Amino acid sequence: MKFLFDFFPVLLFFIAYKMYDIYVATAVLIIACFVQTVGHWAMHKKFEKSHVITLVLVSLFGGATLLLQDEMFIKWKPSVINWIFGVVFIGSQFIGKKNIIQRMLGAQLELPQTIWRNLNSAWVLFFIALGFLNLYVVYNYDTDTWVDFKMFGLMGLTLGFMLLQGLYLARHIKEIPAKPDA
Repeated sequence: MKFLFDFFPVLLFFIAYKMYDIYVATAVLIIACFVQTVGHWAMHKKFEKSHVITLVLVSLFGGATLLLQDEMFIKWKPSVINWIFGVVFIGSQFIGKKNIIQRMLGAQLELPQTIWRNLNSAWVLFFIALGFLNLYVVYNYDTDTWVDFKMFGLMGLTLGFMLLQGLYLARHIKEIPAKPDA
């Protein structure tokens, strides 16, 4: 359910672009990110950092796109967001005893520290690569192709990466013996 909640601004952007243009889609994206951030707060009484970061960047890049009527600003936004997440993941290795992946998944998984470091490093590389891949598409293809890439390419790559991460983790998960019924 969280995945769908996190995904809905991108979906609305895609639909608005297909129905109208990049500028309407950008306005829809800004509104959807605002609704997403406030909606999460209303349900959980706390803000999710990734929603707030996305809202701020969407508002800045989207606002510049609308104000200056230059779609390049909104096209750069996925790269900047991915790079910020990459930097956060790098920084998490030096703050506290657990990196960000271990903080997110550590309650569900018991893994050696080297595996947590490997996972965190893989996410860093993935985010940085996505940022550059987005710019490659921005500068080598038209806006229609970029919007399709943003919707299906980035999402597909992320899902594929998560699947590979799951396969990697499966090799390291220890099975917990079942407790006998009393």
